[in-house]
Amino acid sequence: MTYRLLLPPFASVGLIAVLTGCGPGSGEPSRPAAVQVSATTTQVADLVRNVAGDRAEVNGILPPNADPHDYEPRPSDVAALGEAAVVFKSGGDLDLFADQLIEAGGGDGEVVALLDRVTTIEGGDDHEGEEEHAEDAVDPHWWQDPRNAVVAVEAIRDALITADPGGAETYETNAADYLDELETLDDQIAGCIGELAPERRKLVTEHDALGYYADRYGLEIIGTTIPALTTQARPSAGDTAALVDLIRSEDVPVIFPESALNPKLATAIAAEADATVGEPLYADTLGPADSEGATYIGAMRANTATIVSGLSGGALGCEGQ
Repeated sequence: MTYRLLLPPFASVGLIAVLTGCGPGSGEPSRPAAVQVSATTTQVADLVRNVAGDRAEVNGILPPNADPHDYEPRPSDVAALGEAAVVFKSGGDLDLFADQLIEAGGGDGEVVALLDRVTTIEGGDDHEGEEEHAEDAVDPHWWQDPRNAVVAVEAIRDALITADPGGAETYETNAADYLDELETLDDQIAGCIGELAPERRKLVTEHDALGYYADRYGLEIIGTTIPALTTQARPSAGDTAALVDLIRSEDVPVIFPESALNPKLATAIAAEADATVGEPLYADTLGPADSEGATYIGAMRANTATIVSGLSGGALGCEGQ
């Protein structure tokens, strides 16, 4: 699989501005954005930016590599949410912090919870003695299936058009271009995972964040070092011992940590289970601007390459297919 560089629609606009000398500092003032919107998580912010282009100013609340489960909001977040014409939430318990901030900000913009628009699955395991995990809950990590990202982009497009009817053509064009990229991404991931032998498609990750990905591409999640949908849960000694035994019995070669979490627990379990520690995955957050995971598409591609390489012992990759 050959991955080509897919620039979002707004990137070409910025490049033209640089080449022609237009923009700030060129003697010609830049056009202000027509509307201000906010997005809670890094993934949602990236989806919104690809639809908004330079027509709307998109304020992302969470910075790269920030775990949304333990994020501590800033006063500036309240102001940003209060001033937004639309607030795009990921939804579920992933960004619950936004609800109080929106109320505190006193804004009257539309709030779009994307979890309510996509196809959801249940996630999490029952853990005896842990009341908070006694029942399965809706898995909030919907973006791990690109088909859900397609639905989310359509919802983003429609909400932006409602907030800014004058930008309808821009939003429709940008969304159409980006939807093509997402469909290509889905095909590429399926093709790369398809190279793995069925008996090697067994995942062990940090927490239960890849359920949608596994369902979409035919992987089996054997277990997680943190047996919950949230990184704030803590495994018991019994949980950890059971996972070590399972990794050994299922002959899982690698444990994948997460980019936003300390890999200490994954490293300890891998040592006990005679497994290796793979490269970190982008689970609940995108990476910084200079990383492979700086965008949603980049993160999904990087994760796939990491998973396929790790589970095949380095024999397979996603380049050149």
